[in-house]
Amino acid sequence: MKVYDSQEVVAHFNCKAWITVSQSYDLKELLQTMIKQLSGIYVPPDEGIESLIVKLRGYLSEKRYVIVFDDVWETDFWGSIRHALPKNSRGSRVIITTRNEQVATFCKETSMDHVHELEALSEEKAWELFCKKAFRQDFGVCPPELEKVSLKIVRKCEGLPLAIVVISGLLSLKMKVISEWQEFYDGLRFELEKNYHLTILKRILLLSYQDLPCHLKSCLLYLGIIPEKYSITRGRLIRLWIAERLVPEKEGRTLEEVAEAYLNELIQRRLLQVSESKLYGRVVTEFRVHYALKHCRVHLLLHELILSMSEEFSFCQLLTDENSSFNGRTRRLSMHMHYYSMEKVMESIGKSPVHSFFLFEVGKLPKKPLLGTLAAKFKLLNVLDLEGAPLDQLHKEVGNLYFLRYLSVRRTGVQIIPKSIGNLHNLLTLDLKYSPVSELPIDINKLHKLRHLLAYYHNYGCANIVDIVRGVRIQGGIGQLQELQKLWHVEINHDDGLSLIEELGNLMQLRKLGITKLKREHGRALCATIEKMNYLKYLKVAALSDDEILDLQYISSPPQYLQCLNLGGRLEKLPDWIPKLQNLVKLSLLHSGLTNDPLKALQVLPSLEHLHLWNACDGEQLYFEVGSFQKLEQLDLLELEGLNSVIIEEGALPLLKELRIGPIPQLKEVPSGIHHLQKLKTLAFIDMPKEFLDTLQPQPNQSKDYWIVEHIPNVLFWSRWGFSGYWNSGTLQKYFERKVKNQRVTEAE
Repeated sequence: MKVYDSQEVVAHFNCKAWITVSQSYDLKELLQTMIKQLSGIYVPPDEGIESLIVKLRGYLSEKRYVIVFDDVWETDFWGSIRHALPKNSRGSRVIITTRNEQVATFCKETSMDHVHELEALSEEKAWELFCKKAFRQDFGVCPPELEKVSLKIVRKCEGLPLAIVVISGLLSLKMKVISEWQEFYDGLRFELEKNYHLTILKRILLLSYQDLPCHLKSCLLYLGIIPEKYSITRGRLIRLWIAERLVPEKEGRTLEEVAEAYLNELIQRRLLQVSESKLYGRVVTEFRVHYALKHCRVHLLLHELILSMSEEFSFCQLLTDENSSFNGRTRRLSMHMHYYSMEKVMESIGKSPVHSFFLFEVGKLPKKPLLGTLAAKFKLLNVLDLEGAPLDQLHKEVGNLYFLRYLSVRRTGVQIIPKSIGNLHNLLTLDLKYSPVSELPIDINKLHKLRHLLAYYHNYGCANIVDIVRGVRIQGGIGQLQELQKLWHVEINHDDGLSLIEELGNLMQLRKLGITKLKREHGRALCATIEKMNYLKYLKVAALSDDEILDLQYISSPPQYLQCLNLGGRLEKLPDWIPKLQNLVKLSLLHSGLTNDPLKALQVLPSLEHLHLWNACDGEQLYFEVGSFQKLEQLDLLELEGLNSVIIEEGALPLLKELRIGPIPQLKEVPSGIHHLQKLKTLAFIDMPKEFLDTLQPQPNQSKDYWIVEHIPNVLFWSRWGFSGYWNSGTLQKYFERKVKNQRVTEAE
């Protein structure tokens, strides 16, 4: 409002209006208000909408105007109001604020229209705003004794300006005493219920919840199972929603596609936040490769509101060490506590209506066998999620949970799956990911409703890089699981590998398939199987070893929906069907050993955004032609030992944002074509020689190649030191600062 009311705005525009739209608006009243604010003209109350639009257009036709439509909830609004606003080429401006991304996208009609997404305040800015409001009488300076608790309160607001202003304004009225402020922080959820100022904040959050259709309300309340500050992967949340029957069947779409649409709508409404976690996976070559996983979470204050409503409706209950009293009514029980608190809770529970049970970040389990206790007390369990629990054995009692639809022992120490798993005829998801399970019992083939089988772990100690991902061995009968959407990963290298591949051809609903330890002689059969999978979106194939040939030339009609393809193993030539993949977004080639430059064939892929080449070709040159890779955003050139030249013509890679290079010992100079990549945000050099990095020294002692990279915001390096495989990392600036410091130490000695 300060900008809107400023003298600069008043002087620049002939007229202005600020219109609050909100959920329930009356178009006629809005038009009347606009005319009054813009012109000051009296409008008769009985004048019709068409007449008001004509009057408004006539008045604005020769004016430079600015109009703010605040808090727009529906796309229909813009469709109704835009006809009243003439485009008169006089520099007028229309600003729309909304909490729904769909509304913003709908209102963007031309390339001249811009969508500005408000980001959370940085911790520094949030602290500055908090102190300005909370300590107004102290000139915005926080007393040292209150700094610790004040920082905790600010972090609770997670950069949300409205929350910071409301809470800091309330605290400005309190005594500047640690105990009082700590009490406020500890009881923030209770304060949301009773404090007048905070109930305003709660009502604002409630508006977004109340605007949701019923099915999305349940999906949002489901986030009450997760602890504060916890992020949950999109895939896990989708599979849980399906298991909980929160997602209905819709003709022509899978349950997963419907759930994905639900998730996206919550994100677009800004009720769910998507966070990218930067992860670095340890690999055999000892350097780390970057990849991103998208997680979902809710703002902490919205999380408090969800917890309150979830408990009120007996939808779910989250127990912690501070709140460990089970209410006996809830259908979903989530525990985030020490084992001794858990032991007390479990002892206090008799037979219960709990249908879903979750453990989050539990350091130790009670002495009594957990599964035996659960099977006795929670006989109606639909969901059992023990991800990350300190569990080393899955007892046979799990087979007594006949109603189970979701079972996860992801990231645990479980090695053996009991035969009783075959009793779980209702199971939709079996998640063994990152647990050292190497083989599944034949009883798994009785689970005819199974949709998601996730079973692999990483063996970073192995010598073969393509063998880092270890799938599970499955005995015959896998073809009976015809509801499977995801099979990630299955090992082929055993006596009946060929018949297993042929059985996979029966899984025609598969969207995601991962295969490990493939032999050359299996290639033709696998190609025939893949051709049957019309809906396949993700395919990962790893050979038996780095030197094993992947013989995959025999696909004439590849899956048209394939989006991600990962091939690990030697290719005698690039399969002819890869350039035909019109929807391919991500391609990874590992240890392919191609003798020719593959870029000529790959540059025609119209949808490709990520290209990962890891020891993929033996040639000396990679050539990115003008106009090639028009959509590529991320490019990795890793361990290309024979490469000595990378040519990037102007007009190639126009949208590239991230580029990682190294270790490439024969590449002596920074590719000068990088200078053309104006969208590049991050350039990382991995284990490149010191002589190579020295050509990039910035000012004041600028070296010869610095001009190539000076436009890039983040130029990083990763380098190994010592025999232990530890890594130095940081910005280019820090690299040269460290180098100068080491030189001074050497000279002093």
